Amino acid sequence: MRRRSFIAIVGHGPELDREDGAASVLRGLGAEVRTLDLWDEPSRLFDDFPADPPPLVRAIVIEAIERPDLAAAALRALRKESRLDEVGAIAAVSVSQIARLDPASGFDDFVLSPYVPAELYARIRMVEWRRSEFATEERVKMGSIVIDRAAREVTVGGILVPLTSKELALLVYLCDRRGKVVSREELLQRVWGDLYEGGARTIDIHVRRLRAKLGPALPIATLRGAGYKLLSPNAEGKGRGDADVDLEGGGVLQEAASRKLRAVR
Repeated sequence: MRRRSFIAIVGHGPELDREDGAASVLRGLGAEVRTLDLWDEPSRLFDDFPADPPPLVRAIVIEAIERPDLAAAALRALRKESRLDEVGAIAAVSVSQIARLDPASGFDDFVLSPYVPAELYARIRMVEWRRSEFATEERVKMGSIVIDRAAREVTVGGILVPLTSKELALLVYLCDRRGKVVSREELLQRVWGDLYEGGARTIDIHVRRLRAKLGPALPIATLRGAGYKLLSPNAEGKGRGDADVDLEGGGVLQEAASRKLRAVR
């Protein structure tokens, strides 16, 4: 059976199906849409869908046009539903309310209402891209991180991040082994080579530098006594058993986000 997918539109019930609303606009573009009232249980989005295979939620659009504070509260409630906790989210707000949208509210992007259909769909596709991951011989993508193996370049959200050769090699190896625990001894052997005479402390130093440069885009968990584990690209800030995810240091992303916010204001 083919796996179905949909875009979730969350907002004030009576206004969800208005002609100029996100749901109507996206349906007009041929997208499958599910709507949910701000006060309904998130699980209702999955009513009538088969459990196997489960539907794929492409993105969440929360319409709180004049109330950005409600959008943030709604997103927190949606994240409690396990099937939505790693789905990209977009806040829809009016031009007059854009300054009230908190950059720390957890949204991947925002869109202004009234909508331009092509822009709305493009932002949804961009959120899908940011949350995706893949690996080929030439490129590795994990969340907002893209590694160009041939050019030996790393970008985060489209921003070039300069790395040393060893930082790049360490990042590539962790990405290739993402989801698995990698010991310091393995990293020393695979990245530094058998002839390296230094100790495991150099691994900790290089991981710290990667965290500082890449910021929250790089969710590396430190497992005491075991090594490191690169988590899912959407696992930022989540506790995973005995893993202690260090997200200190905003890196270039924090600086770029600050510039973007100042430009909007």
